[in-house]
Amino acid sequence: MIIHVRSFASFRDILGKELSVELKDGSTVKDLLENLISTRQRLKSAVFDESGKVREYVILMKNRKNIESLGGLDTELTEGDEVAILPPVAGG
Repeated sequence: MIIHVRSFASFRDILGKELSVELKDGSTVKDLLENLISTRQRLKSAVFDESGKVREYVILMKNRKNIESLGGLDTELTEGDEVAILPPVAGG
Protein backbone atom coordinates (compact mmCIF):
# COMPACT_ATOMS: atom_id res chain seq x y z
CA MET A 1 0.00 0.00 0.00
CA ILE A 2 1.09 3.59 -0.60
CA ILE A 3 1.17 6.10 2.27
CA HIS A 4 1.66 9.81 1.60
CA VAL A 5 3.96 11.65 3.99
CA ARG A 6 3.97 15.42 4.42
CA SER A 7 6.56 17.11 6.59
CA PHE A 8 6.84 20.63 7.90
CA ALA A 9 9.50 22.99 9.29
CA SER A 10 12.66 21.17 10.43
CA PHE A 11 11.24 17.80 9.37
CA ARG A 12 11.04 19.09 5.80
CA ASP A 13 14.83 19.51 5.83
CA ILE A 14 15.16 15.79 6.57
CA LEU A 15 12.34 14.32 4.48
CA GLY A 16 11.47 16.91 1.87
CA LYS A 17 8.00 18.42 1.57
CA GLU A 18 6.12 15.33 0.40
CA LEU A 19 6.89 11.73 -0.40
CA SER A 20 5.10 8.45 -0.92
CA VAL A 21 6.15 5.31 0.90
CA GLU A 22 5.20 1.75 0.06
CA LEU A 23 4.40 -0.39 3.11
CA LYS A 24 2.89 -3.82 3.60
CA ASP A 25 -0.81 -4.05 4.45
CA GLY A 26 -1.51 -3.75 8.17
CA SER A 27 1.44 -1.42 8.80
CA THR A 28 1.30 1.16 11.58
CA VAL A 29 2.62 4.67 12.08
CA LYS A 30 5.54 3.10 13.94
CA ASP A 31 6.30 0.92 10.91
CA LEU A 32 6.22 3.99 8.69
CA LEU A 33 8.65 5.86 10.94
CA GLU A 34 11.00 2.87 11.06
CA ASN A 35 10.91 2.71 7.26
CA LEU A 36 11.72 6.42 6.96
CA ILE A 37 14.50 6.20 9.56
CA SER A 38 16.12 3.31 7.69
CA THR A 39 17.07 5.71 4.90
CA ARG A 40 17.17 8.99 6.85
CA GLN A 41 19.06 8.46 10.10
CA ARG A 42 18.66 12.10 11.21
CA LEU A 43 14.94 11.54 11.55
CA LYS A 44 15.39 9.18 14.51
CA SER A 45 16.83 11.79 16.88
CA ALA A 46 14.45 14.43 15.55
CA VAL A 47 11.35 12.35 16.36
CA PHE A 48 12.40 10.11 19.26
CA ASP A 49 14.11 10.90 22.56
CA GLU A 50 16.86 8.74 24.11
CA SER A 51 14.30 6.40 25.69
CA GLY A 52 12.60 5.73 22.35
CA LYS A 53 9.48 7.80 23.02
CA VAL A 54 8.17 10.39 20.59
CA ARG A 55 9.50 13.79 21.64
CA GLU A 56 6.89 16.01 23.33
CA TYR A 57 7.10 18.66 20.63
CA VAL A 58 6.55 16.28 17.69
CA ILE A 59 3.05 16.11 16.26
CA LEU A 60 2.12 13.11 14.12
CA MET A 61 -1.18 13.20 12.27
CA LYS A 62 -3.04 10.65 10.19
CA ASN A 63 -5.51 12.18 7.76
CA ARG A 64 -5.47 15.44 9.77
CA LYS A 65 -6.17 13.74 13.12
CA ASN A 66 -3.53 13.61 15.84
CA ILE A 67 -2.47 9.98 16.27
CA GLU A 68 -2.64 10.44 20.05
CA SER A 69 -6.44 10.51 19.71
CA LEU A 70 -6.31 7.38 17.55
CA GLY A 71 -3.94 4.58 18.54
CA GLY A 72 -0.65 6.40 19.00
CA LEU A 73 2.26 4.77 17.18
CA ASP A 74 0.13 1.63 16.82
CA THR A 75 -2.37 3.49 14.63
CA GLU A 76 -2.97 1.27 11.62
CA LEU A 77 -2.54 2.75 8.17
CA THR A 78 -4.53 1.96 5.03
CA GLU A 79 -3.96 2.59 1.33
CA GLY A 80 -3.80 6.29 0.50
CA ASP A 81 -3.55 7.60 4.07
CA GLU A 82 -1.67 10.83 4.64
CA VAL A 83 0.68 11.11 7.60
CA ALA A 84 1.98 14.54 8.56
CA ILE A 85 5.02 15.15 10.76
CA LEU A 86 5.28 18.60 12.26
CA PRO A 87 6.50 20.62 15.22
CA PRO A 88 3.94 22.42 17.42
CA VAL A 89 2.38 25.52 15.97
CA ALA A 90 2.67 28.73 17.92
CA GLY A 91 1.56 32.17 17.08
CA GLY A 92 -0.03 35.25 18.33
